[in-house]
Amino acid sequence: MKGMYSATICPAITLYLAQNGLSQAYCGWGEYSWGYLIFQFLFIWIGTDFYEFYYHRWGHTSKFGWNQHKNHHLFFNPSPFAVIADEYVDQFVRAAPLLIFPILLPINIDLMFFEFAILFYGYGTYLHWGFELDYPDAHHPIINTAFQHYLHHAISIMNKPYHTGFFFRIWDRLFDSEYHGECFCSKCCREKGLRSREIWDKLDKPNYSPLLKPSFWLEAFTSKSSSS
Repeated sequence: MKGMYSATICPAITLYLAQNGLSQAYCGWGEYSWGYLIFQFLFIWIGTDFYEFYYHRWGHTSKFGWNQHKNHHLFFNPSPFAVIADEYVDQFVRAAPLLIFPILLPINIDLMFFEFAILFYGYGTYLHWGFELDYPDAHHPIINTAFQHYLHHAISIMNKPYHTGFFFRIWDRLFDSEYHGECFCSKCCREKGLRSREIWDKLDKPNYSPLLKPSFWLEAFTSKSSSS
């Protein structure tokens, strides 16, 4: 809930500025060519991806940044909800390009909001969902996959900024923050026979079915209320 609240502040201000002529944001086609629209798409995508990478890296290399970001690392294997499970400062700063870009240059905010919804929040959900696809797999040369972000949550801590990149892998390569140890992605583990159905069946797995029952939540709520 903190993340959702914080992430809406910047786009809300952007809409206010646009409606009052206080930024260069515009809707629809405007007066610009297809070429400029393509430029905007790439500028928003690549610019935001580097911005996200560098801010994320800072969250692992500075004490103040880590104090903001460490709660995002409470679980080494994240869930889809974790894409916006950040403290106020973290999520506000991550959404800041939505406010900054239309101030700097003419930006089609229909395009910008669409890109953020699909390429950042949508792709972020995939990165955090804890399931690896056969393609693109962990060895894709250009993009980060769910494995890179699982690895990030599993081993990246303060002063160990492994795979802080979001979409493109090039940023981690340039800053030498890729993991170079033995690969433990699902494909490599299956090839070694480490993820067979037999091994899975032997694991002691928690039973999550009570979460689907209203009585579970009602009992938890009433017990907490009575204890307080």
